[in-house]
Amino acid sequence: QVQLVESGGGLVLPGGSLRLSCEVSGRAGTMGWFRQAPGREREFVAAMRWSGGGPNYASSVRGRFTITRDNAKNTMYLQMNYLRREDTAIYYCAADASNLISSSMWSAGNYDYWGPGTQVTVSS
Repeated sequence: QVQLVESGGGLVLPGGSLRLSCEVSGRAGTMGWFRQAPGREREFVAAMRWSGGGPNYASSVRGRFTITRDNAKNTMYLQMNYLRREDTAIYYCAADASNLISSSMWSAGNYDYWGPGTQVTVSS
Protein backbone atom coordinates (compact mmCIF):
# COMPACT_ATOMS: atom_id res chain seq x y z
CA GLN A 1 0.00 0.00 0.00
CA VAL A 2 1.30 3.45 -0.96
CA GLN A 3 0.02 6.68 0.51
CA LEU A 4 0.70 10.07 -1.04
CA VAL A 5 0.27 13.59 0.30
CA GLU A 6 0.92 16.68 -1.83
CA SER A 7 1.83 20.14 -0.59
CA GLY A 8 3.19 23.40 -1.94
CA GLY A 9 0.33 24.66 -4.07
CA GLY A 10 -0.87 28.23 -3.97
CA LEU A 11 -1.39 31.47 -5.86
CA VAL A 12 1.46 32.76 -8.00
CA LEU A 13 1.91 35.50 -10.58
CA PRO A 14 2.50 34.62 -14.22
CA GLY A 15 6.19 34.04 -14.72
CA GLY A 16 6.64 32.97 -11.12
CA SER A 17 7.71 29.68 -9.56
CA LEU A 18 6.35 27.07 -7.17
CA ARG A 19 7.68 23.78 -5.86
CA LEU A 20 5.24 20.99 -5.18
CA SER A 21 6.11 18.15 -2.82
CA CYS A 22 4.69 14.66 -2.58
CA GLU A 23 5.47 12.69 0.55
CA VAL A 24 5.42 8.95 -0.10
CA SER A 25 4.63 6.23 2.42
CA GLY A 26 5.35 2.77 1.08
CA ARG A 27 7.32 1.49 -1.86
CA ALA A 28 6.76 2.92 -5.33
CA GLY A 29 8.34 2.00 -8.64
CA THR A 30 7.09 4.87 -10.74
CA MET A 31 6.05 8.31 -9.57
CA GLY A 32 4.22 10.96 -11.55
CA TRP A 33 2.45 14.30 -11.53
CA PHE A 34 -0.86 14.91 -13.25
CA ARG A 35 -3.11 17.95 -13.30
CA GLN A 36 -6.76 18.70 -13.90
CA ALA A 37 -8.22 22.08 -14.77
CA PRO A 38 -11.95 22.84 -14.42
CA GLY A 39 -13.95 21.23 -17.21
CA ARG A 40 -10.96 19.32 -18.54
CA GLU A 41 -9.68 15.78 -18.26
CA ARG A 42 -6.78 14.88 -16.02
CA GLU A 43 -3.55 15.24 -17.98
CA PHE A 44 -0.01 14.00 -17.63
CA VAL A 45 2.64 16.46 -16.46
CA ALA A 46 5.79 14.51 -15.58
CA ALA A 47 6.94 11.14 -14.28
CA MET A 48 10.02 9.21 -13.31
CA ARG A 49 11.04 5.89 -11.81
CA TRP A 50 11.86 6.00 -8.14
CA SER A 51 15.22 4.42 -9.03
CA GLY A 52 15.92 7.64 -10.93
CA GLY A 53 15.38 6.40 -14.45
CA GLY A 54 14.05 8.42 -17.37
CA PRO A 55 12.08 11.47 -16.40
CA ASN A 56 9.36 12.18 -18.93
CA TYR A 57 7.57 15.47 -19.43
CA ALA A 58 4.51 16.67 -21.26
CA SER A 59 5.49 18.94 -24.13
CA SER A 60 3.57 21.81 -22.53
CA VAL A 61 5.87 21.85 -19.47
CA ARG A 62 9.19 20.57 -20.84
CA GLY A 63 11.93 23.09 -20.12
CA ARG A 64 9.88 24.81 -17.40
CA PHE A 65 9.11 21.99 -14.94
CA THR A 66 11.53 19.56 -13.31
CA ILE A 67 10.65 16.35 -11.46
CA THR A 68 13.04 15.08 -8.81
CA ARG A 69 13.01 12.88 -5.72
CA ASP A 70 14.82 12.70 -2.41
CA ASN A 71 15.23 9.10 -1.31
CA ALA A 72 16.22 10.03 2.23
CA LYS A 73 13.02 12.03 2.69
CA ASN A 74 10.77 9.72 0.66
CA THR A 75 9.58 12.78 -1.18
CA MET A 76 9.06 13.65 -4.83
CA TYR A 77 9.13 17.23 -6.07
CA LEU A 78 7.88 19.20 -9.02
CA GLN A 79 9.75 22.46 -9.53
CA MET A 80 7.61 24.70 -11.69
CA ASN A 81 9.20 27.80 -13.27
CA TYR A 82 7.89 30.39 -15.72
CA LEU A 83 4.35 29.56 -14.75
CA ARG A 84 1.55 30.48 -17.12
CA ARG A 85 -2.15 31.04 -16.57
CA GLU A 86 -2.86 27.80 -18.40
CA ASP A 87 -0.90 25.92 -15.72
CA THR A 88 -3.75 26.63 -13.29
CA ALA A 89 -5.14 23.29 -12.11
CA ILE A 90 -5.31 20.83 -9.26
CA TYR A 91 -2.04 18.92 -9.28
CA TYR A 92 -2.04 15.27 -8.26
CA CYS A 93 0.80 13.04 -7.22
CA ALA A 94 0.50 9.46 -8.49
CA ALA A 95 2.40 6.24 -7.92
CA ASP A 96 2.55 2.73 -9.24
CA ALA A 97 4.30 -0.19 -7.62
CA SER A 98 5.89 -1.26 -10.92
CA ASN A 99 8.62 0.33 -13.02
CA LEU A 100 6.53 1.56 -15.91
CA ILE A 101 8.11 1.82 -19.32
CA SER A 102 8.29 5.34 -20.68
CA SER A 103 5.37 4.97 -23.05
CA SER A 104 3.15 3.83 -20.16
CA MET A 105 3.96 6.73 -17.85
CA TRP A 106 1.60 9.06 -19.73
CA SER A 107 -1.62 7.27 -18.84
CA ALA A 108 -3.36 7.99 -15.55
CA GLY A 109 -4.92 4.52 -15.67
CA ASN A 110 -1.52 2.93 -15.12
CA TYR A 111 -1.13 4.42 -11.65
CA ASP A 112 -2.70 2.66 -8.69
CA TYR A 113 -2.22 5.30 -6.01
CA TRP A 114 -3.18 8.95 -5.90
CA GLY A 115 -2.85 11.87 -3.53
CA PRO A 116 -5.76 14.20 -2.74
CA GLY A 117 -4.32 17.00 -4.91
CA THR A 118 -3.10 20.54 -4.35
CA GLN A 119 -4.42 23.66 -6.08
CA VAL A 120 -2.10 25.78 -8.20
CA THR A 121 -3.47 29.10 -9.43
CA VAL A 122 -1.50 31.33 -11.77
CA SER A 123 -3.07 34.75 -11.91
CA SER A 124 -2.31 38.43 -11.68
